[in-house]
Amino acid sequence: MKGKITIKYFVASLLIISSLISCNKSTYQTIDNGVIVQLKQKKSTDASLVKLEVVSDDIIRVVATPENNFSERKSLIIVPQKQNNVKYNVVENNDEVEITTAAIKAKVSLITGEVAFFDLEGNPLLKEDQGGSKKFSPITADGFSGYTFEQVFDSPKDESFYGLGQHQSDEWNYKGKNEILYQYNTKVSIPFVVSNKNYGLLWDNYSLTRFGNPDEYKELTQFKLYDKNGKEGGLTATYITGSGDVFEERNEAEIDYENLETVNKFPQDFPFNNSEIVWNGQIEAKETGDYFFKLYYAGYTRVEVGGKEVVKERWRTAWNPNTYKFKIHLEAGEKVPVKLDWKPDGGVSYISLKALSPRSQEDQEKLTLWSEMGQEMDYYFIHGDNMDEIISGYRMLTGKASILPRWAYGFWQSRERYKTQDEIVENLAEFRKRHIPIDNIVQDWSYWEEDQWGSHEFDASRFPDPQKMMDDIHSMNARCMISVWPKFYINTDNYKELDKKGYIYQQAVKDSIRDWIGKGYIGSFYDPYSEGARQLFWGQMRDNIYKYGMDAWWMDASEPDILSNASLEYRKKLSTPTAIGSSTEFFNTYALMNADAIYNGQRSVDPNKRVFLLTRSGFAGLQRYSTATWSGDIGTRWEDMKAQITAGMNFALSGVPYWTMDIGGFCVEKRYERAKEGSEDLKEWRELNTRWYQFGTFVPLYRAHGQYPYREVFNLDPKEQSTYQSIVYYNKLRYRLMPYIYSLAGHVYFDDYTIMRALVMDFAEDKTVENIDDQYMFGPAVMVCPVYQYQAREREVYLPKGKGWYNAYDGSYLEGGKTISASAPYERMPLFVKAGSILPIGPEIEYTDQKLHAPIKLVVYTGDDAHFELYEDEGLNYNYEKEQYSTIPISWSEKDGKLTIGNREGAFKGMLQERTFNIVFATKDNKVDFNFDEYKGTEVKYSGEAIEIKM
Repeated sequence: MKGKITIKYFVASLLIISSLISCNKSTYQTIDNGVIVQLKQKKSTDASLVKLEVVSDDIIRVVATPENNFSERKSLIIVPQKQNNVKYNVVENNDEVEITTAAIKAKVSLITGEVAFFDLEGNPLLKEDQGGSKKFSPITADGFSGYTFEQVFDSPKDESFYGLGQHQSDEWNYKGKNEILYQYNTKVSIPFVVSNKNYGLLWDNYSLTRFGNPDEYKELTQFKLYDKNGKEGGLTATYITGSGDVFEERNEAEIDYENLETVNKFPQDFPFNNSEIVWNGQIEAKETGDYFFKLYYAGYTRVEVGGKEVVKERWRTAWNPNTYKFKIHLEAGEKVPVKLDWKPDGGVSYISLKALSPRSQEDQEKLTLWSEMGQEMDYYFIHGDNMDEIISGYRMLTGKASILPRWAYGFWQSRERYKTQDEIVENLAEFRKRHIPIDNIVQDWSYWEEDQWGSHEFDASRFPDPQKMMDDIHSMNARCMISVWPKFYINTDNYKELDKKGYIYQQAVKDSIRDWIGKGYIGSFYDPYSEGARQLFWGQMRDNIYKYGMDAWWMDASEPDILSNASLEYRKKLSTPTAIGSSTEFFNTYALMNADAIYNGQRSVDPNKRVFLLTRSGFAGLQRYSTATWSGDIGTRWEDMKAQITAGMNFALSGVPYWTMDIGGFCVEKRYERAKEGSEDLKEWRELNTRWYQFGTFVPLYRAHGQYPYREVFNLDPKEQSTYQSIVYYNKLRYRLMPYIYSLAGHVYFDDYTIMRALVMDFAEDKTVENIDDQYMFGPAVMVCPVYQYQAREREVYLPKGKGWYNAYDGSYLEGGKTISASAPYERMPLFVKAGSILPIGPEIEYTDQKLHAPIKLVVYTGDDAHFELYEDEGLNYNYEKEQYSTIPISWSEKDGKLTIGNREGAFKGMLQERTFNIVFATKDNKVDFNFDEYKGTEVKYSGEAIEIKM
């Protein structure tokens, strides 16, 4: 199948394939790194060729196509691999070919092409489903050709699935669930899934992809519908104005108002402000089974089914809807009452309710992946004895994660935007005046003149001297990150320069799409799939912004969000064709290509200054571009805070280690905007932010951002109040933990470590943890238990078995393997330290480069053997890539009661030759809490040679 792109084939592959085709039966041919199986097709869309490539002892690539040749298209996510010297054996057994490496076996059927993976003892790890597991169908989009395809794998009942990126439906273990992988504000999709069965699956496809049920969600017309009076044909939709009058009542067979096109179906001239719409009636299923519902909502929304509230009130701002999913069992022929109560909370808003019809439980629980478009099916099986090894394999394929500049691990302050140069500098100065630690202050959007989006130029009336602004920020030992969008108004010079070379998507301009600024301006996004466009985009940033000494980049709207709330089909149209094909095929990788532009651009002009990007979208491989992702413009509700816990854990298990969120949420309920001193709303707002700041202290990157009310701690609550005191306490605690956190950052680079760790990563033998979605480890030592309910003053905490646990606040010791009710006063979130941990603690500091040579306190939590490696480097450059760094191994022997600080390895410029350590031992009897300065301990001088300290 051929499209506009001319596909070239390897000469070696041609020779192999021609020999295969000459055979009149299914056969195989060995190649340099694996085998190719030629199958006899029953129809033209069956798999014709299946290839297994050995990448490493633990990684095997599988490629399948209905064509007579494999595509030579270069992967966007896989980095060049080292020369393949992996030893493996190939044998034919009956009707299958078996490849055996030092770690795993893979078998491929010569009859069906189905592939299965086993450990060396023959225990199954992953098997493609028997009988029709691969499905292909031709697709053409924008004149380009390819295939839609689906792959099904068997899955045992006790399997769990994690990863898939970061989504907002508050789902954790994806076993038996469904997820649609596409990019959207608050939704980041990564086609990588990690199983508790010691493998991961990386799906090398860039189009819209479905995990679980491969079908689309369908309208409510799949049911028999009855109105509130029992008449068949639809639900009763009652439109009620703000004054309480019924504007219109009508029957509706679909609740489908989820984008700019479908909202036109609302009653004409209905006044949405302060209104309410209620859908009421009955649904009757045509078949018995579990129906998976998808609620897409903005405003205030509740759903009742069968008289039970299946969706408690949820809220999202009118312009930024969210998805929530729920499952209902329905019996065929049984009428069930249903009610959806919706308050739009603003102007025209978005709402829809759709469902997936039942499948057998066996099919629903299988591992199924469906993708809209690709040239061939392409996936990587990654084996590991634990999840860290699986993620290490993922990063071997897609690229190592950089060590971010040291300051990036400190606190960042941001708001919807600082409107003037004085405003951003004065707010930073207030932090310094109050001695509240901070490292990064962020200049969000609209620092340009109103009609100059994409100019990358500051509005001189509000930012008269950008260089002085940067100098002022740097003089206060802080850094500045600035927002840059891939968006350009047509009147800007940058647009004209990009457009002249064919680097701008044209559809938005052709359709005269105006944005929401002022009178509305026409513009579009650039095409980062073109290497020339990437270079020019960076050049424009370099010449207009980087010249001031900017420290980091905020790459917003990188889904790309050319038109918010457009349908998926129109979103594709707005960003096609790309330089390498249809946007249908490359729908999910815009942020990856955009990150490539800035990372390689900056390193080309300033090769030894660490790059740092924050992006609202992401994809597999993002970590190699020194890029972190945040969870987008989430809402300011308790349910939104809770959803960030599962979102962050699953994102970390997707292989990208650096994730963050808007502490406090971005989009604010009006009741909080209007809250007066002494009101219940202000009381709740302060508690919400207090709890969110507590949680946010213990994610990989620590930042506050959002719309009004302002999020600076001194704008949240007076200094003497609990909110202020708690937030500052955790801020300072984060900075005390900097030797620990920065050592973990080194571990991320050198050992492919993950900082935000779901309990299943470290306690896999404890099956209880597989479904715990609200606790996690921050590094190897600290267990974090966020409080996400209003006025909660305790919460249940599960202490994983096999370990003892110390309460961080009173030093008390608890045995693992049980659930406790943990105290959670307003000012504190439950934290526990694992027995057998070494926690390095630094001095009180106000920025990360302060007091680098100060003594470090080593708190040894006894009860089990422990090991920690203290990592240090220069903090701002890439000399660590040239082996200019140091590590100090520290170990505790429980049996011997002895701490060993081992020989220092490596060196770097400015390294402290002699360091002072202060050793504190926490035991069941010697209770040590997080008031670290109360414990003097044993002081030792360390000059790089091993020393031992007895307890």
